[in-house]
Amino acid sequence: MVDETQIWAGERVTETSAGDERPSVRVRPNAPPYGGAAGRDPRSGPRPRNNDPCYAALDLGTNNCRLLVARPTGSGFRVVDAFSRIVRLGEGLICSGRLGAAAMDRAVEALKVCAAKIEARHIVDRRLIATEACRSAVNGAEFIDRVTRETGLELEIVDRETEARLAASGCTPLVDPTSDGAVLFDIGGGSTEVVWLDRVETRDGGPPAAVIRAWVSVPLGVVTVAERHGGVKVTRDDFEAMVNEFTPHLAGFVQAVGPHNCGRLHLLGTSGTVTTIAGVHLDLPRYDRSQVDGTWLGAEQVRVVVDRLLAMPFAERAANPCIGVERADLVLAGCAILESVRRAFPCDRLRVADRGLREGILVELMRADGVWRPRGGAST
Repeated sequence: MVDETQIWAGERVTETSAGDERPSVRVRPNAPPYGGAAGRDPRSGPRPRNNDPCYAALDLGTNNCRLLVARPTGSGFRVVDAFSRIVRLGEGLICSGRLGAAAMDRAVEALKVCAAKIEARHIVDRRLIATEACRSAVNGAEFIDRVTRETGLELEIVDRETEARLAASGCTPLVDPTSDGAVLFDIGGGSTEVVWLDRVETRDGGPPAAVIRAWVSVPLGVVTVAERHGGVKVTRDDFEAMVNEFTPHLAGFVQAVGPHNCGRLHLLGTSGTVTTIAGVHLDLPRYDRSQVDGTWLGAEQVRVVVDRLLAMPFAERAANPCIGVERADLVLAGCAILESVRRAFPCDRLRVADRGLREGILVELMRADGVWRPRGGAST
């Protein structure tokens, strides 16, 4: 079971999973809340249809298939069901240019679970997206048609700008309001979005809105980088080769941001890479989202953990409860991407986000429906 408890209203929900074992523990008050649900064990089988109006957000990426179902609260939303499974849809894509048969089968099976969860709720609006793997594969559209036939779900292949915007919308509450903004990076399986992000408080009673000052989408993620350079045995030279492959893609973005005082900016990372680094730094006996989401790490703390991971043999990484066998061959590729961002923007602080695209989808859907009451009778 994965802890995907969400944040806007102070209560929490666990996320069922197969192949991504990150269990739920307890509520932690240091992160701005999105919401959550309590009580029912999501492993207890199908639930009766619930008629409370809900919204659904699904993100099918290169590595993961993830779903959130939530209902609005006075100032955000409360997650009532969630799901995450590692499917590695983009496995072998960089060599063949196509989605493989086994990878598509894994994704379809995960999407059938998502379809059942959506059917069990009164969904008033939804957005179901597919990202880099389906964008770049020559048979991506064909696969989307298959998904519709076999699951009833109509997925939308989104462009990179939309992906960056949704990640920003989901992470905006974690931008320090006293800073000059944050450099947000979302390290995916097949692409990485980097955004110069600020926040603005809204008057609709909902979460703060994202202000995107610049962005770039790099067609490299943990799966593609690991497949090119290897992920099981990674030497320091291998690691530097990964960093050097990624770094040139940031040149235009660095120029767009321009000279800036990194002491007034902070990094904001949303990905399995940064949540893993936080979990290892905290020496958690099991991954605990409530301890990770919203936590701050100093530059030296990040460096120490990355060096520690580089020194670990594969078996030790696989045995670490915050990594696991499903991520052990990918985590160092993610660390290399993070290192490239850190060298481009040597900020003193990194805030860790265990949230992202799905939360951004939910915020946009709910805001469009006007579910939050304006503060003091004003409108946004």
